[in-house]
Amino acid sequence: MSDFSLLQNMGDLPDASNMRFGIVATEWNNHIIDLLLERAIEALKACGVNETSICVRRVPGSFELVYGCSRMAEHGYIDAIIALGCVIRGDTPHFDYICEGTTEGLVHLNLEGKIPVINGVLTVNTPEQAEERAGRMNKGAEFAITAIKMVAYAHSFD
Repeated sequence: MSDFSLLQNMGDLPDASNMRFGIVATEWNNHIIDLLLERAIEALKACGVNETSICVRRVPGSFELVYGCSRMAEHGYIDAIIALGCVIRGDTPHFDYICEGTTEGLVHLNLEGKIPVINGVLTVNTPEQAEERAGRMNKGAEFAITAIKMVAYAHSFD
């Protein structure tokens, strides 16, 4: 189990026991994504989310997250989606195209959609930076907490 001192530092968290979450995670950089996913699920459960209220789907890479999140949002069963990916800079401009396209797509889903989509895509220069963010910095838990807060925000308009 992870250290969830992060939860105490995030302020008052809304009751998440009746919230439902989707997580779309990439297959690429699997060892990083698996840790982000594990930490996100642990944080959701620590905040009262029932494991049966968490739906996880995989897509090949970060660019495909936009389509995966869009399809999941159409399902209508969930209150927010967490998109998990990791793009590590290489020697070609591919990094820039993937990061830009993915970010623009997720922004579009937030502007046009009915539920929050959390951008949990790590964009890093080195594998070591990715490991630090997924591990010690516990970004998976941060993304989950952001999702919980955004669901509460969205429901404040109901």
